Amino acid sequence: MLIRSFRLGDYAAITRIWQETGLNETESETFDALAKQLAWDSELVMVAEQDGEVVGVVVGTIDGTHAYFYRLAVRPDLQGSGIGRQLVQAIETRFQQRGVNRVLIMVNQENHKVLPFYRALGYEMQKYVTLSKKLSS
Repeated sequence: MLIRSFRLGDYAAITRIWQETGLNETESETFDALAKQLAWDSELVMVAEQDGEVVGVVVGTIDGTHAYFYRLAVRPDLQGSGIGRQLVQAIETRFQQRGVNRVLIMVNQENHKVLPFYRALGYEMQKYVTLSKKLSS
């Protein structure tokens, strides 16, 4: 298993993984968000590669001493094999190298499958409510 930074040729594979795992909105929204993150800091978009094939992805960002990661996804047939754990550990290492002292993630509260995964990695449930509003363009 190789965990490495994103390359442009990985785009089709990671969007397929996001589609297969239900993390994809629309193609244009995905491309725009990814393009912005790559322009901001391409070293924080990481993929897992197995036998020359991209099988997982995580996208991170840093705001001061806080970091966030999102869109962590592993190909469905390989979930539970430790790839997600390796991706999280790799992005956390990158965060630490940049002086980050806290990592925050948002998880859909209806997604009960991932909560034990994050708890096993040391993430704790916080008592915050996230509110959002979509602004028309």
